[in-house]
Amino acid sequence: MKILFIDIVHPFLKKELEKKNHICDIAYNKTRDEILSIILDYEGIVLRSRIKIDYDFLNKCQGLKFIARAGSGLENIDVIEAKKRNIKCFNAPEGNRQALAEHALGMLLSLFNNLNKSDQEVRKGIWERENNRGIELSGKTIGIIGFGNNGSALAEILSGFGVRILAYDKYLDNYPYKSNMRTIFQQANILSLHIPLTSETTYLVDKDYIKRFEKPIYIINTARGKCVNTKDLVSAMKNGKVLGACLDVLEYEKTSFEDLERKELITELQYIFDSEKTILSPHIAGWTKQSKLRIAEVLFQKINLIN
Repeated sequence: MKILFIDIVHPFLKKELEKKNHICDIAYNKTRDEILSIILDYEGIVLRSRIKIDYDFLNKCQGLKFIARAGSGLENIDVIEAKKRNIKCFNAPEGNRQALAEHALGMLLSLFNNLNKSDQEVRKGIWERENNRGIELSGKTIGIIGFGNNGSALAEILSGFGVRILAYDKYLDNYPYKSNMRTIFQQANILSLHIPLTSETTYLVDKDYIKRFEKPIYIINTARGKCVNTKDLVSAMKNGKVLGACLDVLEYEKTSFEDLERKELITELQYIFDSEKTILSPHIAGWTKQSKLRIAEVLFQKINLIN
């Protein structure tokens, strides 16, 4: 097959595909229009999030057999339209599940133990112990929403911390720690999101959703920024319903995930930046050196099964 690499991924993938006599071309710097002008010649696409593979794009892909995304989500690909055209869509959540779980845990422990705050204080010569007294994860109840690769990986890594895990996944039948939203709303101290971005999950966590929790909660979002309504999150942080937030993703990310939109105009975002109740990272929860290779390995295995 002729395969076009639109985004940079680990070189393992291209190298192994070429060993199988596939022809791999790169288009890292080509615009969407430039890619559309040549896409007719290709049977495969490898990308991350730089461009959208929508209806108009797929209309130009007469010979396309597969689209492989080096990551977990597929929201930048019209998978329904691709299926109609018998185009296989691959992602690789198996490749970064451990990286994401470790990152989510690290953010939570940092927040609970004031590590970011105290680190900056010590660097400034401030030696403040009592005001940086932490809280323990042990004994907390954690509601995990979405129990696919990432949600289940977090549950595995949390299992040794003496926590109670309640998991809810609308689209799975049997899975460990299975619960329901009513119980999670009643008992959770921590909410962790592991869901794709769809019309159903966009702004899932809004003021009404947050109000349904009976206890004040901490929120972890390593899924997609628009799963959480930022204005409602900030309002809940101000009134004490949300005690803190670990945010690897933000509502205002560009579609490529490489920067933020209009960040200087968003007052809610500034509150999050200034708050000592937040731990932030730039969409890197699944972004380790090991996961970069694993993602390439997973995609190679899936592409290699195409007839």
